[in-house]
Amino acid sequence: MPSQRLFGVLNLNKPAGVTSRDVVNIVQRLVRPNKVGHAGTLDPLATGVLLVCVGSATRLVSTLQQAPKTYLAEFQFGVRSDTDDNTGVVEDVTGATPVTKKQIQQLLPEFCGMVEQIPPSFSAIKVNGQRAYAMARKGQNVALTARPVRIDSIEIQKYHWPKLTVEIHCGSGTYIRSIARDLGERLGCGGLMTALERTGIGEFTSSDGINPSSLTAATIADAVLPAVDVVSHISHYNCTEEEQAIISRGGAFDVDRQRFSKNHLLPDRPGDQEELKKNPPVALVSECGTRLLALAETRRQGRRIQPRTVFMTVEGQEQDQ
Repeated sequence: MPSQRLFGVLNLNKPAGVTSRDVVNIVQRLVRPNKVGHAGTLDPLATGVLLVCVGSATRLVSTLQQAPKTYLAEFQFGVRSDTDDNTGVVEDVTGATPVTKKQIQQLLPEFCGMVEQIPPSFSAIKVNGQRAYAMARKGQNVALTARPVRIDSIEIQKYHWPKLTVEIHCGSGTYIRSIARDLGERLGCGGLMTALERTGIGEFTSSDGINPSSLTAATIADAVLPAVDVVSHISHYNCTEEEQAIISRGGAFDVDRQRFSKNHLLPDRPGDQEELKKNPPVALVSECGTRLLALAETRRQGRRIQPRTVFMTVEGQEQDQ
């Protein structure tokens, strides 16, 4: 087992038939005493990108969860199930008739944007302190309320009644099973999900993912990607050695605008004053941009940076977990 301190993320391509927890357990056995944590559960049915943070990078899980996600999903019409996919009790919808691709296409805009979505009864949502799926398995009535989710686009890839394949770009918390269920209901024929692949989270793709079963104690350290890759979707600020010393103590410092390596909100652009009140996150990186030093916020209308989550010590090493 690796004795070195690891700090980064594993891009794993989860196979069908195993839980996200099963995958995390594989990694945990190989990297002890380093911590591990995954960003975004996949159901056993689903395959694709499962990001597992290692070491101090576990503090980046919430950041990763906010990254945009891409799914390739297969829906089946003319049927329903209690789980909204084909792993539950499936029943035919009486009187269901085939729908056209045009009918589907006309409805898809209703499912895009900021929409209210009711999660599946068999989900990890908590109801009065209990997981919804645990209540549903006991036959208890599970009344879940709609939640706002962001769905950027749904594009038809293939359709031949009763099977529909779509590519979905969405934000955190979106249930693809719910889209299958609700689309089927709007079409009047019922629907459920039969297959799901998460093809991307931010810059991480399933085509670049590693099969968890191929990991060994000898290879896992090389498979851990730099923590700076986790924050590719937010602004980067390249820090001088002097600023790095300040960061290691959690101190704030004045901004040099020229060292934002990505487009960042600055107060001299129209409409920025209101946006700056939201304190957009900034990734503080080494001068060459290869090491993540801290996550920070901008203050004083974008003129000052305040570190919030610091990963490096005064000696320039990652902090203990």
